[in-house]
Amino acid sequence: MAHEVVHRVRDLAGRLAGVAEETERLGKLADESVKVVREAGVMRLLQPTEYGGYAAHPRDFAEAVMEVAKVCGSTGWVCGVGGLHPWEMALCDRRLQEEVWDTDSDTWIASPYMPSGVATPTDGGYVLRGRWQFSSGTDHCDWIFLGALLGDADGNPVQPPKSLHVVLPRADYTIVEDSWNVIGLSGTGSKDIVVDGAFIPAYRTIDADEVAAGELAAERAGRTETVYKLPFWSMFPLGITAAVVGIAEGALAAHVDYQRDRVMAVGTRVKDDPYTLYAISEAAAEIAASRTQLLDGVSRLYDLADAGKPISFEDRAVTRRNQVRCAWRAVSAVDEIFARSGGNAVRRENVMQRFWRDAHVGLQHAIHIPGSAYHSAALTQMGVEPHGALRLLI
Repeated sequence: MAHEVVHRVRDLAGRLAGVAEETERLGKLADESVKVVREAGVMRLLQPTEYGGYAAHPRDFAEAVMEVAKVCGSTGWVCGVGGLHPWEMALCDRRLQEEVWDTDSDTWIASPYMPSGVATPTDGGYVLRGRWQFSSGTDHCDWIFLGALLGDADGNPVQPPKSLHVVLPRADYTIVEDSWNVIGLSGTGSKDIVVDGAFIPAYRTIDADEVAAGELAAERAGRTETVYKLPFWSMFPLGITAAVVGIAEGALAAHVDYQRDRVMAVGTRVKDDPYTLYAISEAAAEIAASRTQLLDGVSRLYDLADAGKPISFEDRAVTRRNQVRCAWRAVSAVDEIFARSGGNAVRRENVMQRFWRDAHVGLQHAIHIPGSAYHSAALTQMGVEPHGALRLLI
């Protein structure tokens, strides 16, 4: 049975679709899109219950993101990225959680996690400097997670590198306007962030390796709910790939609607063309397989954690491999139907072209790079333990 949030998204889908073009034109979510997401409660799915959240099964989160992305890829993407941040906030110091949610449980948190800055130790915390790209939905957020390298006394990264996730309020960082000019997912407003010497109290930081490991961070935070015992690199990719699969589902629905009464240049109705109908069914099956495999992967990890069993690196690597493949399979299916949509599909007024652009830009995220993920998964299944860079993002 679908989660109540998923049902609310479906009920509100018409409002999201109605402002999807405005979102793209603005280069950030339209006010109406933000209202819909808040009303539906998508961003609170992974939030702790004591702060107005659901602490939901990650499958429910992924399905909600897909439902949003079906009608607006940019809004779905922001939900997939931003909706993960309450999950990590639940693993942080309780003082920080109080600062973020005590007066408003609907406070949104941005990121990115790429360690594009250096956190230099000082009394009581760190001094942070750096510039980060791709802060999706950042215009609508009051706090931000940033990846940072631990620095030495001179402000240089220590060796071997050590990563932190640090949290800043909106007053402590600068959003670089006009830094998001792209061909797809334009409405995500994934702008650059600059921090120049902000002080980060130690309690507003969390060890990136602990979060990546899963259960250790939950134990330190006193979290007993199963969802918070999952590894970061199983949870973070989930929302992003869910958005891509949802975009593919939206593309398929738009394609079927467009082809229903279309007559091709040769005078044949699409409904009478067996080749196009074959392509539609094949694409539909591939996109459905992507949805099923993505949800199955995180559900398997959840079941392990729920049973009190350890999640091995092999479990994580195989889940990541499958998650990457879900995205590529879904976008390849979109290519097949878009190629059979005729010349008018490229016109701006045809929603197909927006879904097609959004899908391809979503595939560009680092979490969808297959090389090292496939490499590591194959090694683990051969009984070989991957080392070094082959363990990154897994």
